[in-house]
Amino acid sequence: MDGIMDAWVLLILTALGIAAPIVYPRWTLRRALARPLAVAEQATLERSIPFYGKLAPDVQRQLQRMVVQFLHQKKFVGCAGLEVSDEMRITIAAQACLLLLNKPNKVYRALHTILVYPGAFIAKRDEVEAGGVITPSRRQMLGESWSDGRIVLSWEDVERGTLDWQGGNNVVLHEFAHQLDSESGSNNGAPYLGSPDSYRSWSEVLSRDYANLRHAAWLGRRDSVLDHYGATSPAEFFAVVTETFFTRPWQLAEHHAALYGELQKYYRVDPRDWLPAPPPPEPEPAFLSMPMPARSFAWADW
Repeated sequence: MDGIMDAWVLLILTALGIAAPIVYPRWTLRRALARPLAVAEQATLERSIPFYGKLAPDVQRQLQRMVVQFLHQKKFVGCAGLEVSDEMRITIAAQACLLLLNKPNKVYRALHTILVYPGAFIAKRDEVEAGGVITPSRRQMLGESWSDGRIVLSWEDVERGTLDWQGGNNVVLHEFAHQLDSESGSNNGAPYLGSPDSYRSWSEVLSRDYANLRHAAWLGRRDSVLDHYGATSPAEFFAVVTETFFTRPWQLAEHHAALYGELQKYYRVDPRDWLPAPPPPEPEPAFLSMPMPARSFAWADW
């Protein structure tokens, strides 16, 4: 009898051991989501998204819930002596979760750690040159996204993108777009889209606009709404157009209507509902006719 009881106890303990890693995280997440953001946290969230008040109430609730889940599941690590504050955590979480609105997706499933530096940081890289020669190099970075579940950010540049939202550059949106890109299995500028038709349309539009940006960058033209950094690879193109979609939507829609439409389908939002249209460009000054001089030179005079 004792042997039978011992077997049952062992079976129960084994079952609990198997279930605990699944059940416990779900239980702790439910507890976290049951507690709303504190007043100070809510105020920080509203500051981190300058147009927060323009969001529909249901969208605001979505964003709050995802921020709570992000803060519960992700670990923040300060680097180079930086102490990560609640303001930093909420600002980064809110801007990262902006990319997930209206999408039935978990909050960056593969991501577990966000490393934050005070400012731009130095990253060591091995550059592969012609003939396969590998040369160590050091590059100054504002952010990085890794496929092993890490993101690295410069807090100085996070703040800069928050204060000048419509400036077109936002390191949080850029690096978290890379995380979405990698959910399809590789960083190639095509996140998980769900259907072959979606991939065909995405490939056609983004390939064309990517080629156009590469051509503009090669010519040195500066009249594009897209940063030329997006011309370096398809993955960087997707990250750059994501930044532009959320920070300069009116300009992107005007100059790249089909591209804007693809991003609108993927992100399931229209940031033009939140951000004011830019003022029209000032008209060119009218040509003022000047009186002719008393005598004008002719070619024969020379």
